[in-house]
Amino acid sequence: MELFEKIKDSIIEMDEDKAGELVRKALADGIPPMDILGKGLVAGIEIVGERFKADELFLPEVMASAKAFKKGFELISPRLKETNYTPRARVLIGSVEGDIHDIGKNIVISLLQGNGYEVYDAGVDVSPSKFVELAQQLKPNILGMSALLTTTMAKMQDTVKSLEEAGLRGSIKVIVGGSCVSAEFAAQISADAYGENAGDAVGIVKNLTSI
Repeated sequence: MELFEKIKDSIIEMDEDKAGELVRKALADGIPPMDILGKGLVAGIEIVGERFKADELFLPEVMASAKAFKKGFELISPRLKETNYTPRARVLIGSVEGDIHDIGKNIVISLLQGNGYEVYDAGVDVSPSKFVELAQQLKPNILGMSALLTTTMAKMQDTVKSLEEAGLRGSIKVIVGGSCVSAEFAAQISADAYGENAGDAVGIVKNLTSI
């Protein structure tokens, strides 16, 4: 359908206003929200993710596309809840205590939402105790933590230990990422996976949840 193509293109072209306008039109025309999501929004953000992973797009462009996706997703989200839409898995994600960077985190959220995952954004500067509190409330399958400062990396380990102490570690897979983090560090703190960049997120979550 031509409207799906236009929605997809609006995501690729980073046009937030156009994405919102087209999604509203699709809803007004009675198009099922799952079709709008899968054939329009997801189709667009998947291409953006592929181009980002292939170094064909840079962070500012991906962020703009992510904003366009988020605009459309927010419009159909209430309608999705009225259908039989079931998220593939639930993900809790945030930047660790002491770190206020959120660009990478926000891109990951959009890519995961675009691939059918329910994502709760804990925000930035999230303490280990807050992660535990949210994990107890939300019961996520995955906890993702981001850090861009070497001075905040230790908070990732503190969070893993806090999850263990709360008896939650066995039911939650932990992913860590950020420019200061490495696969070696992830193994050192007993995380389940390390994401080198936002483009890896979907594949990692899929592998960890086997969904």
